[in-house]
Amino acid sequence: MGINKLVASEVYQHSDLTNLPAKSTKDIVPINEIVGQERAQKAVEFAMSIKEKGYNIYAIGRNGLGKRTMILRYLKRNPHQNGELADWCYVANFDDIRTPKVLKLPSGIGSLLKTDCEKLMEKLLKAMPLAFDNEMYFSRSEQLKNQLATKQAQELEKMTAMAKEKAISLSITPQGDYQFVALNGEEQHTEESFDQLPKKEQELFDQNIDELESLLREMVRVFTDWEEDYANKIKRLNNQRADQVAGHLVEELITKYENYSEIKHYLKALRTDVIENVDIFLEEGNEQADIAGASLDKRLPRRYKINVLVSQTESQLPVIVEESPNYHSLFGYIETATFKGTVFTDFSLIRPGALHRANGGVLLMDAVKVLEQPYVWEGLKRALRSRSLSLTSLEKEVTLTGTVSLDPEPIPLDIKIILFGDYRTYQLLQQYDAEFSELFRVTADFEDEMDRNESSEMHYARFISSIVHDNKLLHCDVKAIERIIEHSARRSGSQTKLSLHSAHIANLLRETNYVAKAANAKRIVSSHVEQALANQESRVSRMQEGVMESFVNGTTLMRTEGVAVGQVNALSVLATIDHAFGAPNRITATTSYGEGEVIDIERQVDLGGSIHSKGVMILSAYMRTVFGKTAKVPLTTTITFEQSYGGVDGDSASMAEFCAVVSAFAKREVRQELAITGSMNQFGEAQPIGGVNEKIEGFFDVCRIKGRNNAQGVIIPRSNVQNLMLRSDIVTAIEKGTFTIYAIDRVEEAVELFMGIEAGVASDEGSYPINTVYGIAQAKLNALRK
Repeated sequence: MGINKLVASEVYQHSDLTNLPAKSTKDIVPINEIVGQERAQKAVEFAMSIKEKGYNIYAIGRNGLGKRTMILRYLKRNPHQNGELADWCYVANFDDIRTPKVLKLPSGIGSLLKTDCEKLMEKLLKAMPLAFDNEMYFSRSEQLKNQLATKQAQELEKMTAMAKEKAISLSITPQGDYQFVALNGEEQHTEESFDQLPKKEQELFDQNIDELESLLREMVRVFTDWEEDYANKIKRLNNQRADQVAGHLVEELITKYENYSEIKHYLKALRTDVIENVDIFLEEGNEQADIAGASLDKRLPRRYKINVLVSQTESQLPVIVEESPNYHSLFGYIETATFKGTVFTDFSLIRPGALHRANGGVLLMDAVKVLEQPYVWEGLKRALRSRSLSLTSLEKEVTLTGTVSLDPEPIPLDIKIILFGDYRTYQLLQQYDAEFSELFRVTADFEDEMDRNESSEMHYARFISSIVHDNKLLHCDVKAIERIIEHSARRSGSQTKLSLHSAHIANLLRETNYVAKAANAKRIVSSHVEQALANQESRVSRMQEGVMESFVNGTTLMRTEGVAVGQVNALSVLATIDHAFGAPNRITATTSYGEGEVIDIERQVDLGGSIHSKGVMILSAYMRTVFGKTAKVPLTTTITFEQSYGGVDGDSASMAEFCAVVSAFAKREVRQELAITGSMNQFGEAQPIGGVNEKIEGFFDVCRIKGRNNAQGVIIPRSNVQNLMLRSDIVTAIEKGTFTIYAIDRVEEAVELFMGIEAGVASDEGSYPINTVYGIAQAKLNALRK
């Protein structure tokens, strides 16, 4: 195609929103989908529509693409409701207090039940003592007590009379035991008086006492049965009194929750337990009420509380973002409380995790953060496999101790997990975790950029509008939107693409909003965007200013006018973490008599990277194709980057290096007002490189420092023209003809531009015309050969 001088319209693609039916973002409908991410959006839609196990999502993409923000916006505006939302409550299992039960209730019912049960307990705490503190109860219990005492007294009287007939008394020891003692008249025998009795009389007393003790033991057994019967009667009396108080109150709640079978079953069990444990509500049982209220505001018995673990008040499915997914924050935990030096726990101290709050909805997490925390990844896989949440103590799991603790009933888990991560983390999980692909079957692959056309620019305008609306910023007029779209294209490195790095665009809009407000503007215009971009660059350009200062004070040698042999201005990009800029380099080539070897000084001293070395080897191969087809090149050539003291890598200087070598061979002067960037292949074809905008701008800035003239310009591969989105001052210079960008297809065209005459085309015999650069070089090489 030949050498092409680019015009202003080719080095900057302006945005045109004249067909936009709005004057500002105020009138632009915010986007309700993931901008430019149709592939990822379809993956999310697919995963959200399938309820089967394993269809969780791994969202792949670089940081800053706004994966999380875009998915959250999509979920918010496209809710996927797969069923009724539920409240999850833990209640006491009255049969086994160590295994609390779960209640799954419709949204909002859990909190209502909790309030009703608290009111019920407050009523019982007041009513129960009154029911047991009245004459009717006292009279009945006293009657039962007297009946027992009378029966026992009558039996004792019979036993006493029977003993007296045999001259034996029945007495009670200070310890409360019954004792038979022989009588000496009306007085009890002492040991001395008893020993003075005849042997036969002593034996008779012993025999009678043995018989009486046998009868006494039988009487004691009867007493025990009577006391048990009395205790049962008192318990029945207490149960009747408790049921009279609690029965109708609980029945009212059962009637209220008639349509909820789980609540009805629980309330019936609660009624039975209240009756059996009525002491909790009485004064003598207040110690239990105290320990129950040790860490609560209300002194209510803990065993009758409702622990509302999760209450869904929103009508949409829960969407939870967990920023710190450690074990407790994700899976929940069981607290402990202290009362009078005693540590205790129960179901009311169970606390929810992010998985509980997101149950029935979506949980979003960063994959690296999940993998960094101990035990979290294994716990997450276990929960997804079993589709249930078990509150297992992490301490118990880690220490392998048999500490007695709660074992709550597992909660059924119905959730979609969305992990965000880069491609490397995804590859590691795929390779080293066999379960990963089974549990995360859907991959949402986020693009870095989108095609740029009239339709996509309209779409991008809606994306900008959504950021403005979501962050409540000043509205942007059309020119400001166009400038942001142009900047997005520059970020993507192509006229035909738009960057999807939404975090950067959002930050730019926030900073532009600050600039506009500082200027007391009511709307963001393009000048505010320009100022914000300038502010951004000013904050990160310290290194760039230092490099450019070296051109000002002459520390870095560079000529931007005149001619020189074996010396070419090449272009490179320097980068910090958050900023990249262009800076020209001087490449020189020298020759000496030798064996046709090309010596790369950078490689010799280990400053050249492997890609740079490959570029030098390719130009060496092409050089031998041009000059060594018929005879060996009799020169050794040495090339280097002058004043380069750090590492050099990349092949974007290979065309510049070739031009320097040809100049050295032909002793032909090279124009110093031109610079070149681009790699080449073994056939001499120009190949595209990266950072072309920064490279051109870097040389333009050095030209301005050294002195501008209208002959200055840059040579680039034609395939890089589509990447040009240059600064406005350079576009203006090109428009005025004071700076030129040449697009070429082959390295011979660069040789022609640098040296003023054609490079030359070889004849069938391999010779070049004498009035060409290659012809001049060939003649000098032939002279050396002779």
